[in-house]
Amino acid sequence: MTVTVAEGVDLWTSSGPPAASGAAMVLVHGGPGLWDYLAPVAGLVDDLVGTHRFDQRGCGHSSGPVPSMADLLDDLEALRAHWGHERWIVLGHSFGATVALAYAARFPDSVSGLVHCSGVGPGSSWKTDYRAASAARLTAWQRMRRDLLGQLEHRTWAEEVEWRALSWLPDFADPDRASAWAHEDARVHLTINWEANRALNAEVDGEPESLQRDRCRAVRCPTLVIHGDGDPRPTWSAAEVADLVPDAELVVIPGAGHDPWRERPEEFRAHLRTFVSGLS
Repeated sequence: MTVTVAEGVDLWTSSGPPAASGAAMVLVHGGPGLWDYLAPVAGLVDDLVGTHRFDQRGCGHSSGPVPSMADLLDDLEALRAHWGHERWIVLGHSFGATVALAYAARFPDSVSGLVHCSGVGPGSSWKTDYRAASAARLTAWQRMRRDLLGQLEHRTWAEEVEWRALSWLPDFADPDRASAWAHEDARVHLTINWEANRALNAEVDGEPESLQRDRCRAVRCPTLVIHGDGDPRPTWSAAEVADLVPDAELVVIPGAGHDPWRERPEEFRAHLRTFVSGLS
């Protein structure tokens, strides 16, 4: 179903059955500019909490102009009010972890718990390690092909799938399954919102690091920072979040990449369920 959160902004949403306890969780996808892919994560806890997923404005099946970070936070708050939850758990993955943390800092009375999954911490120094780790997981030919396709003004669908797969392949720690997972994600027939990607990345990159650190310190709810040690985004950056958020726990999952629920499903499931159960 769609939910209208502002004039000209209709968000595609999907909700699981409500929990008897009334507890709820919203899952915030990454990108920026992508779409919801977190149904498998919702399925790990939907017997404990009612789960809500959505496509961010202008992305996936949702409409609306290019958003700012403030727009994304307002949209989350509008969804919470629409579904009638006094407070809810917010889980964000990748760029969605940045959104979820900012939401918890801005609306502390609306958040009962925060899951910061496969995200990064303040500043941009993590990008050096990320780029080096990503490049090391591609052959010279793959890097050349990825860069060549990325420079094309227009790509055929086959070229788009190839480019996406080469771009996302380094996110996986398991070299034997990385290509299959990357191609599975690449074949989703939705358009990446590059305007949103550029605008939101520029906004976050332009923030003073001191402001981002203060935002972490402003989070008042219990927080799980969960990260795969095989994610090319460095663990030390996620650890900074756990160090700065007052009530945070860092969990590092060995052998997991950027999507830990895929590569180490049992470990990820156990940590997530323990955290969610402890909030009730």
